[in-house]
Amino acid sequence: MINDFIYDIPVRVYFGRDQLRHLSAELKKYGQRVLMPYGGGSVKRTGLYDRIVKEIREAGLELFELGGIEPNPRIDSVRKGAQMCKQHHIDVLLAVGGGSVIDATKFMAAGACVDFDPWDFLDYGKKVTVEKALPIVDILTLAATGSEMDCGGVITNPETKDKNGMMYPPLLPKASFLDPTNTFTVSAYQTACGAADMMSHIIEVYFNMNQDLYMLDCFMEGLMKTIIRYAPVAMKNPEDYEARANLMWAGSWAINGFVNGGKQQAWSCHPMEHELSAIYDITHGLGLAILTPRWMEYCLDETTVAKYVQFGINVFGLDPSAAPMETARLAIERLGDFLFNTLGLKRTFPEVGIDRQHFSLMARKAVGGATLPGFKTLGQHDVEAIFEMCMK
Repeated sequence: MINDFIYDIPVRVYFGRDQLRHLSAELKKYGQRVLMPYGGGSVKRTGLYDRIVKEIREAGLELFELGGIEPNPRIDSVRKGAQMCKQHHIDVLLAVGGGSVIDATKFMAAGACVDFDPWDFLDYGKKVTVEKALPIVDILTLAATGSEMDCGGVITNPETKDKNGMMYPPLLPKASFLDPTNTFTVSAYQTACGAADMMSHIIEVYFNMNQDLYMLDCFMEGLMKTIIRYAPVAMKNPEDYEARANLMWAGSWAINGFVNGGKQQAWSCHPMEHELSAIYDITHGLGLAILTPRWMEYCLDETTVAKYVQFGINVFGLDPSAAPMETARLAIERLGDFLFNTLGLKRTFPEVGIDRQHFSLMARKAVGGATLPGFKTLGQHDVEAIFEMCMK
């Protein structure tokens, strides 16, 4: 049977060129004092920083800044932002950047409303929930994680070697500004990693053993075909507006909850990758690219093959008359070809500096000391086997 579900994403999206003219009006809804977290120097080099500051100051708002938010954002940055919110009586946070900046900003907004350490929200053992957060507005500069249109975030704690993600409704942005021109300067490598991240978000939901809404499967297949079509275009011609626009909107819809329908399974590749980047600090999308085809290969058997056939025929245009197992294996091969040849991403752990030293620890933490109830249920030994497949 198809499961019941509730879908509610009340995010106001300003999509397209020149939408910053609406920024001050959105911020003013929530107060006068704005904290703006951002990442490295790219927002200043591109001129986006100056445009934002001009809009805010001309509106008579008071601006505070927190630059230097890291890729795989650290809990110390969250703590610093939460403290700044308290110190300066911040009314609204404006995240400017990709998923890392937006994720960190979400937990700053939550940390500003409590007297305890923001890491408690992400510590799986403490089970502390976010009941309240300051309002969040974001300006997206990298299409990848979809954090601009969901209520989740992933934060790294270098002291404990943990990279944990949680979703809480109060962390949903109030408004998101999605201007594809703000992604024109994204490098070919980061564009590729972003595309791999989007594909993984969809694949984590698409490959399941529940009865699906046919409409949602078609929607996910369309998203995947969009990414496969436009990621190489954006890598070759970074200022191709059509390509950047399609990738940006696909990234948002890959993870804003719409494709989930009533599916109840856990994700598999993301928990595994979080352990990789917690220890080795690799780019999230790169880790997912290496893991995903191996996870698919590991999960393929007679009970799951039909989903692979559907994927191969509808996404890659494979021959529907071929033997199911042949089609399934070819579908995995086509995905790998897209990730490693078309996008040019590294295909093995050794190529990115990962060895076997932490396999057991990472696998145990990935399954939470029990199992991952995903497309196929995985235990620690299963995850270790998938890690081993990534060595060559």
